[in-house]
Amino acid sequence: VPKDIKIIGVLTSGGDAPGMNAAVRAVVRACAYNKIGCYGIYQGYHGLINENITKMSARSVKNIINKGGTILKTARCNEFRTKEGRQKAFKTIEKNKIDALIVIGGNGSLEGASIFQKEHSIPFIGIPGTIDNDLMGTRCTLGYDTALNTVSEAIDKIRDTAISHNRLFFVEVMGKGTGHIALNAGIGSGAEEILIPEQNMGIERLLNSLRKSEKSGKTSSIIIVTEGEKIGKNVFEYASYIEKNLPEYEVRVTVLGHIQRGGSPTSFDRVLASRMGVYSVDCLLNGLSNVMMGIKDDEMIHIQVDKAIKSRGEINKDLIRVFDITSI
Repeated sequence: VPKDIKIIGVLTSGGDAPGMNAAVRAVVRACAYNKIGCYGIYQGYHGLINENITKMSARSVKNIINKGGTILKTARCNEFRTKEGRQKAFKTIEKNKIDALIVIGGNGSLEGASIFQKEHSIPFIGIPGTIDNDLMGTRCTLGYDTALNTVSEAIDKIRDTAISHNRLFFVEVMGKGTGHIALNAGIGSGAEEILIPEQNMGIERLLNSLRKSEKSGKTSSIIIVTEGEKIGKNVFEYASYIEKNLPEYEVRVTVLGHIQRGGSPTSFDRVLASRMGVYSVDCLLNGLSNVMMGIKDDEMIHIQVDKAIKSRGEINKDLIRVFDITSI
């Protein structure tokens, strides 16, 4: 039987994602609706360690549902990785009589909360806030839809200049070792090729594919590349190799970078954040802990955090087939 929960603390941690503000708003207002106190914790786990917290009310979160970023700020916190750091965080929780935590963040943030919960028996719920879509048990993570739209819009603009100059563009997108953004943006923007960790095509196959495209009458091409070294080479090495072997093309590289994390969240992310925020408070009040919110078949679900962070979420093989067919 869960102890009575009178005060919930909410924090955002790790890389920011569009929709985090909408999730904070939903948590705060669900607390107010249920007549529970709510503390906002600033700068992720740093705020817990340094007691940088504030009482929040329904009015504290007005006019933020449409804002990117997070009003609570966010950070990666190495000190929280240490037992001493987590002990300091627990003192803040004890001092302020916080009964449970809601953590909005990605793999590392939820893993940290899970360790903390096991050490100090603090009930906690995770909301998957990351543009990478790399957590198992949910159809999509918070911020992914917005990031995908941002990437697609950027590639549409790059396409205009690629066509005008008969250029070949390599566009690097985020993903932290997964190809969800690259694959879906590839389909949505009509890219000629994608390079993702789940299906490493290799540089020779890429070269042959681009030669084939050229013979079929394509005068410009866009190749979307997932960040990092998991695809064998980085985007600049790929670009350099193709430039040497396809001298008829002018090759350019665009790294989209942090533009993918910013911007007003899409309606989908605002609704998803609101649902996850409300459901996370419901779960705590029903005695659940160490679970992550998810969406499946348009229903809110929860999954054990340890299970969710172990797998990076499978790539949909059907999407790869769709890309292969539509990119000829």
